[in-house]
Order: sequence, then structure tokens, then C-alpha cells
Amino acid sequence: QVRLQESGPGLVKPSQTLSLTCTVSGASITTERTWWNWLRQSPGKELEWIGEIKYSGETSISPSLQSRTSISRDTSKNQFALQLTSVTPEDTAVYYCVRYGWLYLADYWGQGTQVTVSS
Repeated sequence: QVRLQESGPGLVKPSQTLSLTCTVSGASITTERTWWNWLRQSPGKELEWIGEIKYSGETSISPSLQSRTSISRDTSKNQFALQLTSVTPEDTAVYYCVRYGWLYLADYWGQGTQVTVSS
């Protein structure tokens, strides 16, 4: 069974950096034709795609967040991570890590973690 689990601080101060880690079990993040994504949903808004790291290590980031976002991985721990710099209250959301598998369809989701940006 593939499982994804987000972890990181639930409260971040404005202008600081939001850092989240997704720990994956039951599958390898280097398995071919898998893409490991970060998405978020702010109150009253639609689900927003943040970016992804491909099985090969290549990353792709949403243009609207590209200047503040990096996605990395640690293959020895089977984890991938999100960093979002210079956060504002607008970045308050539930953040999800998601696997996209065969045919680039989202097939496994983490439970989500609430991150609040507030002083």
C-alpha cells in the first residue's frame, strides 16, 4: 500500500520560509513514470497545483509561485520536500503531497497538513 505523509510546522510567520516534507512508503520516488506533487487549498479557493519532482529528479513549478518555490528530494529517505519563501497570509492553506502515476493521474494523496501564516 502506497502511503504519503506530510510533516512540518503548522504555523509560520510572515516573510519566513515554509518547509514541508512528504515521506513516502510502499513505493519508491525514483520509480519510472511517477511524479511527486505538492498541491494546496486555501479557504474558499480551489485546489492549487504548486509543483512536482519527477522520478528522474527534474522539477516543475507553477509559474505563479516559481520565484518563491523549490522542490527537492532525498532518495535515501524516500522523501521529497517543499520550500516556499517569503510567505504571506495568502499562503495559508492545507498542503497535500500527491503521487501522480500511470497516465499522469493522481492516485495517492497524503492526508494534508494545515499551514497557517500569521504573526
